[in-house]
Amino acid sequence: MPVRLIALDIDGTLLNSGMEVSPANRRVIAEATRRGIEVALVTGRRYDFALPVRHQIEAPITMIVNNGALVRTHDGRTHVRHLLFRDTARQVLAAMRSWRDSASVIFDRPQENQIMMEAFDWNDGIRGAYYRRNRKFIAIANPLESCLDEDPIQVMLAGRFEPMRQAEAALRVLPFTSDFSLAVTLYEDKDFAMIDILSPTVSKGAVLAEWAALRGISREDILAIGDNHNDLEMLSFVGIPVVMANGVPELKSRGWYITGSNDEDGVAAAIERFALRGAPKCA
Repeated sequence: MPVRLIALDIDGTLLNSGMEVSPANRRVIAEATRRGIEVALVTGRRYDFALPVRHQIEAPITMIVNNGALVRTHDGRTHVRHLLFRDTARQVLAAMRSWRDSASVIFDRPQENQIMMEAFDWNDGIRGAYYRRNRKFIAIANPLESCLDEDPIQVMLAGRFEPMRQAEAALRVLPFTSDFSLAVTLYEDKDFAMIDILSPTVSKGAVLAEWAALRGISREDILAIGDNHNDLEMLSFVGIPVVMANGVPELKSRGWYITGSNDEDGVAAAIERFALRGAPKCA
C-alpha cells in the first residue's frame, strides 16, 4: 500500500543541530505533498513554538502539537483538542512541590498568558533561551494554582536531567495516575529533560490514530519518524516506523528501520525510500 500520511517529530528529527530544516528535507517534504501525501509535524512543542518550523517548509502541513493535545490543519483550524482537567492539574502541582521551580501550566490561548509560571530567570543557562523566544507568551501566577480558572492543555516540568527523572518517578506512583498521561523527552547528553502531564487520552500515538481515523487512513499507510521517548507510541502505532540514527537507545533497540541522523538528512532519506518511490509523480 502507498504511504498516505507522513508523521514527523521536530526536535532531533526534522531539525538539524543548527535548528533548521535542511534544504533536502524541505525539498522532499514539498514533493511528498505535491504527490498527495499528507505531512504532519507531530511534536511536543506548542503550536506557536512549532509555527516557525512549519514556515520553513513551502507546503501545506498538519500540526499535531503538545504531544497530541491539539491538531490543527495548515489553515489554522483546530480539529482535535484534549485538555487536562483543572482539578487534576491542581493535584499534580501539589504533588510536585519539590520541583515547583521547574513547573509551568500551558493553555490554549491566542497569545498572552499561554505559559504561566511562578517565576523565571531570563538568564537561566538551561531554559533562558526558551524564555526569551517565548517572552510574549509567558506570564506570572503566584501561586501557580491561581491560574487554573479554566482547563489547561498541560502541566509541564523542565530542567536538569536527574531532577526530572526523580520527578517522573514520583509522578508514576501517584494515586491518581489514571487521570493523566505522561510524555517524557530526555536529552541526557545536554543534561536536560521535559515532562508533559496531559489528558489521560493523549499521546503522540493515540492522537495520530484518532487523526488517521478521521482522515480515513489506515495505520499501514503511515510513515512515522522520531528520535526520543515521547515518539514511542507513535512509532508503535504506524505501519512504517523509522528511527533517527541520533535517536535514544530504547527506540533503536526495537528492530525498526534506522535512517541517517538529523545532521545527515535522515528524514529526507526515509521519505524517499518509503514514500516517494511508490508514489506517482505529478505532472
